[in-house]
Amino acid sequence: MNPRAEGIIALINQVALERRRRESVPGLHARVAAVKRYQQRRFMHTYSDLLASQRYGAAARFFLDDLYGPRDFSQRDAQFARVVPALVRLFPSEIVNTVETLARLHTLSEQLDSEMGMHLDVSEIAASDYLKAWHATARRADRSLQIGLTLEVGSALDLYTRRPLLRHSLKLMRGPAKAAGLGELQRFLESGFDTFKEMRGARDFLDTVAARERDLAQALFDARGSVSGVETETSKRAAKQALELLPPDA
Repeated sequence: MNPRAEGIIALINQVALERRRRESVPGLHARVAAVKRYQQRRFMHTYSDLLASQRYGAAARFFLDDLYGPRDFSQRDAQFARVVPALVRLFPSEIVNTVETLARLHTLSEQLDSEMGMHLDVSEIAASDYLKAWHATARRADRSLQIGLTLEVGSALDLYTRRPLLRHSLKLMRGPAKAAGLGELQRFLESGFDTFKEMRGARDFLDTVAARERDLAQALFDARGSVSGVETETSKRAAKQALELLPPDA
């Protein structure tokens, strides 16, 4: 098998193992689902202006539904794993690169969500619960990587909009992709391509996402003292900032 296909399949298999681990721990699956719901609320709160924007609304919705959504992707992932060799063989190398990045992002996000769930004892999350679980999970470098991979996917889609031949080749892939069981991936790529093209340049959008995600992560990490009980003026300010950046409790 092609080494790139093997690498993508290995990432998908890690996600499957993560899901099985959740099922083996009583209540963990439900708590992880709560984490995902809260993170979707958080995205809607952080990017309410972009979601309401005529220029950026569709791209923000694409991120919300396809990268931050709480949907169960287990069946899709199982189907996808079976057709990865066909993907690597049929799709242009640039597209395969993006799929590999997506797989890395998907795997890392699932692992982090599981750890967040392990540190919760509630099924509906308040901002203070999220802050405590974030600190118990930690993994600052992986949080930075998670943001970087998200931006990498967005940058790739933006780059594709300036390559008409790549878009044309993607259209030509519809039939073969559907026949190979890659219809959902085809939908994701075409939707992302067309959504980013409508923006007429995604740099400002991606810069906004980068700044807000990094500011929130920094505030959450800097609030450690307020969570651990060893409070300083810096941690108090950071905790206040983090709670302002998170969605208000229902």
